[in-house]
Amino acid sequence: MDGVPAALRCFREGHSAEMFVDDSVETVTSVEQKKVECSIEEVISVYKQIHSLPQPTLLREQHYTYLKKGLRHLSDTYECLDASRPWLCFWILHSLELLEEPVPSAVASDVCQFLARCQSPTGGFAGGPGQHAHLAPTYAAVNALCIIGTEEAYNVINREKLLDFLWSVKQPDGSFVMHVGGEVDVRSAYCAASVASLTNVLTPKLFEDTTNWILRCQNWEGGLSGVPGLEAHGGYTFCGTAALVILGKEHMLDLKALLRWVVSRQMRFEGGFQGRCNKLVDGCYSFWQAGLLPLLHRALYKEGESALSRQRWMFEQQALQEYILLCCQNPTGGLLDKPGKSRDFYHTCYCLSGLSIAQHFGNMDLHHEMILGKEENRLAPTHPVYNICPEKVAQALQHFHRLPVPEDTRQQGAPANDTPSDLGTTSADPQS
Repeated sequence: MDGVPAALRCFREGHSAEMFVDDSVETVTSVEQKKVECSIEEVISVYKQIHSLPQPTLLREQHYTYLKKGLRHLSDTYECLDASRPWLCFWILHSLELLEEPVPSAVASDVCQFLARCQSPTGGFAGGPGQHAHLAPTYAAVNALCIIGTEEAYNVINREKLLDFLWSVKQPDGSFVMHVGGEVDVRSAYCAASVASLTNVLTPKLFEDTTNWILRCQNWEGGLSGVPGLEAHGGYTFCGTAALVILGKEHMLDLKALLRWVVSRQMRFEGGFQGRCNKLVDGCYSFWQAGLLPLLHRALYKEGESALSRQRWMFEQQALQEYILLCCQNPTGGLLDKPGKSRDFYHTCYCLSGLSIAQHFGNMDLHHEMILGKEENRLAPTHPVYNICPEKVAQALQHFHRLPVPEDTRQQGAPANDTPSDLGTTSADPQS
């Protein structure tokens, strides 16, 4: 493990100079920004009073207890997520795998049976049993099943029907709707590319013109919008970039403009990331934004950039870890957006995913770690394209690539097995 500076960044003299300055022009957003900075300053001040030797601690046991309970029982407050139940499975299972906490086989089997009930007879997965298939819970369900990684889990996925469902939401311009008759945005292209590549149903015809549609989402800011012509957004930027990585076309983006945009989203005082220009820090962007940097590192390396570090991503990894560990942990378990917000499984998953990205650089052949605090804070690595652990990606690809690609009468052009070959063997490997 590489050495980590002894002093916390937020303890250093001059840290307060990084606070927002409104140049005497007060706006609604400047007032909100100052409120957030004051709350974070208070958290840091209390931490300083309690700890003479600062060693931020990941509350591993508390998070495990919170997550384990969520797999079996949810309070009435989760009723609003009735159409997102595969997401709850994914968020909880991925958080547990990052914490390297095993899921009992009986619980894993129950999750498989539940997700099987969420699978639509026409292909793809719905947000709950009896609901309509939708690309977002399809992505979550496939990821959750790949995390479980058993024969029972893999056998849940009806690949032939999945391909039919993907075709049913494909649009003539290369985009995808989230569900039949639903909205178009770049999330849907990523969800489709992710599940198609993991389960070996990715065919060139299925993603014809998708690359060009995603490229149109990159705007003058450098990031990507949900649809062409709108504001750049961290979640959409990740989805569009990761989809292009899967399709082997990320080099067609303006990589330097994208890099400038995403590194500018890390907040100077807070250390975490905002989702858009002039917005507040949010713990979930610890993954949606920081997760872009391994993808960009790899893409720039493939383009011949020789000045890239072989030890660090191009963002302040320590600052992000400080924000997550000091400001985003609920003392009784679970992680959150920012101080003053409630914990939930979504923010728990993406705060931990971002923490993992900030801790790990490279892959098994070229791997450096920067663990803030004690070694017990170390999480398992996560694959920056799929956001499940790299060995689970490799295992799923190995399993499904032993199976033939489902027959596709709409297939034209290149052989169906011409899919990117290095996604399962790299954990954000900048040298691959």
